Amino acid sequence: MSVTVSTLAYLVASVLFILALRGLSHPETSRQGNVYGMVGMAIAIVATLFRPGMAGGGIALILLALAIGGAVGAYIATRIQMTALPQLVAAFHSLVGMAAVFVAAAALYAPESFGIGTRGHIKTTSLVEMSLGLAIGAITFSGSVIAFLKLDGRMSGAPILFPNQHWLNLGLGVLLVVLIAAFVSGGSEVLFWLIAILAFALGFLLIIPIGGADMPVIVSMLNSYSGWAAAGIGFTVGNLLLIITGALVGASGAILSYIMCKGMNRSIINVLLGGFGTEGGAPAAGGADRGAVKVGSPEDAAFIMKNASKVIIVPGYGMAVAQAQQVVREMADLLKKEGVEVKYAIHPVAGRMPGHMNVLLAEANVPYDEVFELEEINPEFAEADVAYVIGANDVTNPAAKTDPSSPIYGMPILDVEKAKTVFFVKRSMASGYAGVDNELFYRPNTMMLFGDAKKVTQELVQALQR
Repeated sequence: MSVTVSTLAYLVASVLFILALRGLSHPETSRQGNVYGMVGMAIAIVATLFRPGMAGGGIALILLALAIGGAVGAYIATRIQMTALPQLVAAFHSLVGMAAVFVAAAALYAPESFGIGTRGHIKTTSLVEMSLGLAIGAITFSGSVIAFLKLDGRMSGAPILFPNQHWLNLGLGVLLVVLIAAFVSGGSEVLFWLIAILAFALGFLLIIPIGGADMPVIVSMLNSYSGWAAAGIGFTVGNLLLIITGALVGASGAILSYIMCKGMNRSIINVLLGGFGTEGGAPAAGGADRGAVKVGSPEDAAFIMKNASKVIIVPGYGMAVAQAQQVVREMADLLKKEGVEVKYAIHPVAGRMPGHMNVLLAEANVPYDEVFELEEINPEFAEADVAYVIGANDVTNPAAKTDPSSPIYGMPILDVEKAKTVFFVKRSMASGYAGVDNELFYRPNTMMLFGDAKKVTQELVQALQR
């Protein structure tokens, strides 16, 4: 394959990647977006394999690696639970970061293969690109590993803080810049590995103070990091498609991080330095003085919902943990048969990753035209007879509007308290990831339905069928 043909193939792949991002921006077109992305990647791989200079035993090794990686990916895809997608995404980000580190090391020790000079005499521009790809890749790897451990419950989801932590991170960041400058000026292999070690440590230290409430932002931010790492290495190896793809991922991840922060009324600096969120395992202080809560049963909820005109379902991480999306869809179908209007309200940071609730509802084949984002659905809560909240804690807490001292004050929330009746499905009175007691529990129009979200909703469905 000539250079011209491979470049044209890369251009087609790039266009398909852009179309994929566009498709993934809306649930209704997300499947088509995934197809565009897969076709684009297939074209990119074939074009790379047949580029000039790729002939020989190297192709056999690449095909072997593709077969192994494809088999592992297929195995994971068939066994992974939808609730485990956030940690899977974090794990994938770590692999992209480590790949950038390995490519940078290969370029350092075999620069002739990349056309960037000879060992010990690498072009200055290539050293800049290599060191940036190395640093960002190493930070992405270790940061993503910590995010995976937190999301998977193998590490505390609470912020891990110690004295002068942020000053230490700042000092390490400055030292990293100094080492990169020294490496670019001399190309020392010792400095290369010092940069790698320091970046690995910095990625670890940057993520451990992040609490569970900020995990959606961290997942999208690490996605951005992985893209920029790939773009930096793309410059090093002279691969145009890697540069374009990395830039697309980096830019889209950064934009998504901004959207997530806006959805929480927080800046990215505030996320990195704030240590916002706990494990949500205990009731927040102050709850006992708010008064008693009303406790209902699935039968109570079924009676009121069957006689309602409009019901808005608000899914949260509680639905994901219980894997209740299918039975929630069954409940909605029964209500629609009774002539009840049913809609779903999605908060941009509900769950553990961007779009988490949308993915779960899509798995349950919930019609796209029944799913609405915060800005679209909020005016309708005042017209709703029932809001059925499934573990969506912080994103429904009125304290975000009423309590200036609250850490979530100013965060846009779903206005569920305006519904005539609010059914809140939850295992206990424990606070959410922000560690803030939910005022909604104590409102006169709220009725708590304690228990596993799937079991409670199943009992509600059985009551509707009677």
